[in-house]
Amino acid sequence: MEIPQKIAYNRSMVKKIRDQKTDKKSGLAKIRHSASHLLAEAVLNLYPKTKLGFGPATEDGFYYDFEFVKPITDTDLPRIEKEMQKLINQGLTFKKSNESVGDAIKWTKKNDQPYKEILIQDLKTEKKIKQVSFYTSGNFTDLCEGPHVKSSKEICAFKLLSLAGAYWRGDERNPQLTRIYGTAFATKAELDEYLLMLEEDKKRDHRKLGKELGIFTFDDDIGPGLPLWLPNGTVIIELLEQLAKKLEAEGGYKRVKTPSIAKESLYLKSGHLPYYEDAMFPKMELEGTRYYLKAMNCPHHHKIFDSEPRSYRDLPLRLAEFGTCYRYEKSGELFGLMRSRMLSMNDAHIYCTKEQFEVEFQAVNEMYLKYFKLLGIDKYVMRFSTHDPKKLGGKYVDEPKLWKVTEDMVRQALRKAKIPYVEVADEAAFYGPKIDVQVWSAIGREFSLATNQVDFSMPKRFNLAYVNAKGETETPICIHRSPLGTHERTIGFLLEHYAGIFPFWLAPVQIAILPITEKQHSYAKKILAELQNNGFRVSLDDRNESLGRKIRDAELQKVSYMLVIGEKEATAKTLSIRELVSNKQFSKSLPQAIKFFLDLPSPLR
Repeated sequence: MEIPQKIAYNRSMVKKIRDQKTDKKSGLAKIRHSASHLLAEAVLNLYPKTKLGFGPATEDGFYYDFEFVKPITDTDLPRIEKEMQKLINQGLTFKKSNESVGDAIKWTKKNDQPYKEILIQDLKTEKKIKQVSFYTSGNFTDLCEGPHVKSSKEICAFKLLSLAGAYWRGDERNPQLTRIYGTAFATKAELDEYLLMLEEDKKRDHRKLGKELGIFTFDDDIGPGLPLWLPNGTVIIELLEQLAKKLEAEGGYKRVKTPSIAKESLYLKSGHLPYYEDAMFPKMELEGTRYYLKAMNCPHHHKIFDSEPRSYRDLPLRLAEFGTCYRYEKSGELFGLMRSRMLSMNDAHIYCTKEQFEVEFQAVNEMYLKYFKLLGIDKYVMRFSTHDPKKLGGKYVDEPKLWKVTEDMVRQALRKAKIPYVEVADEAAFYGPKIDVQVWSAIGREFSLATNQVDFSMPKRFNLAYVNAKGETETPICIHRSPLGTHERTIGFLLEHYAGIFPFWLAPVQIAILPITEKQHSYAKKILAELQNNGFRVSLDDRNESLGRKIRDAELQKVSYMLVIGEKEATAKTLSIRELVSNKQFSKSLPQAIKFFLDLPSPLR
């Protein structure tokens, strides 16, 4: 599906900005890292008793974490920018020096920089280093590995963007610091383009659109990271579930349901508690037995597989569920629907033989591609995550032979299907290699949307077995797949991707009926009944408001089509139809309008 031009913008500009390389050795990374260094210098010039955290270059710019004596606000950013510009204008150079760990720690104590001391001590303990590097510009010295630009005047275009709270080292048990975000580019033109892009990003922010369109909300009495789905959001959820059920039925899946709580013994058997306990909600004790909220569906599905004897004739067995799981994401990492503590997962587990693996694995990938086409996702890549052999028995289950065999199977299936993928070491699931599907929205932002994981460990842990054609017992391979990820993440992505203007089949309100005066209410109600009888989601705006106000409100609610009814239409028994995306207007009779709407594309038919 092509994204309507009305909600698209300069894609060449987006691609240029989004695709810029920011590895440590690139010119852009040096500019941004140097800007971060000068940000720290400017802050200390203005607020001398500030404690410094650290400040790296990022894909989009840079940031620096500070502990201020008194809190600052966004209104202080122009002042800090001005001080940074003074430093840039001086043409400062960045001089590197290496110091012993002992001298470096003395420096932190002399300058009262406790967070820098923690960094140095950790480097000494974890990496066994004996020296650390510092960079000096003007009167300011900072612990830093570089590299930097030759002169501060190379920082031609920068902007401080926002403030945020950030726990030291991302741990909510640590002090909360103030993070200042900024960006920098080689030219002012690129900076201006980026700032325009940020404005578009803000318009498409799923949190903003979710509130405006009545999709979801959060409430303090419910708890952080636990969304309440409002009526419009629930419509989208149910439509996506209908689509998933349709495609899964075509793919030979059987649907199951499992509880949202289970005994501790289940997660000990699966291995999730040793490996995953920090991401699970705390245990509960009932009648002397410990229970946990479900953080994943897979152990439950393994029990369903094991509920009766299985033969090779039963395989592949594909069990699917939209199961609600709960994961304890840290407060500082929560982000609307994209990082929440409630996850309504489009989950399934495929139990198959080794001989069936390649066909089943490829069928999952093909299902992903079908979803992408239906949802208008043009750019995607499979991120193939493998294990680190040095971490067996710790981060990963200690099965070296099975790791090699399974990773080779996945690699071969991807190459044979000619699916674009990148291989990333040390990011596998603890029980096997996985594929995270990275997608890009219409404005070029990257999201991790879906997952496809291979599991050689848990079937053995659960003693899952089937009888092969020779009458021998074998352990099946399990494929974990989730092409739509979770409702939360998918709808958050789609809100940005469509800028809230959903395709007709997915729009919470498809048609708004707008009578001009009270005289047309009777005809409008007849139209409402006919359209609802044909399965459309329709609203009737019979408020005593001007037509202009009604049209504007329907547009703000991203309603796909508006039916304007005045005296002329009521007399002629016609409808004046206005399309949101194109602003086109045309007239049809009610039967013609119903046929027109029924003929609009929908993957649910």
